Amino acid sequence: MNRDEATKQFHGGDDAFADLIDESQPVELPTPDSDVPMVSRSVRLPVETYERVRKAADARGIGVTTLMRQWIEAGLADLDDSATVSLADVRRALAALSRPTAA
Repeated sequence: MNRDEATKQFHGGDDAFADLIDESQPVELPTPDSDVPMVSRSVRLPVETYERVRKAADARGIGVTTLMRQWIEAGLADLDDSATVSLADVRRALAALSRPTAA
């Protein structure tokens, strides 16, 4: 059965459509990566910006959305002086301070 036929059956009130749904196999839903309820929002980015974010996320071994969430949380923390900084970022900053700069 194609999509158009299924739609016609659904809108026509045909019981065969309900039977078709009953016969389908259950689908496994993905496990959420957080216990905190999340809201999905769409963000439009220039392609170049998205590619830079994707490369930064790949370098950290995390997803693009996770990295953007971290950046947003860090930016919001800066607004209210409750900044939470990852230990990896602190180590990178300290390592950069200890390197001699070119004169």
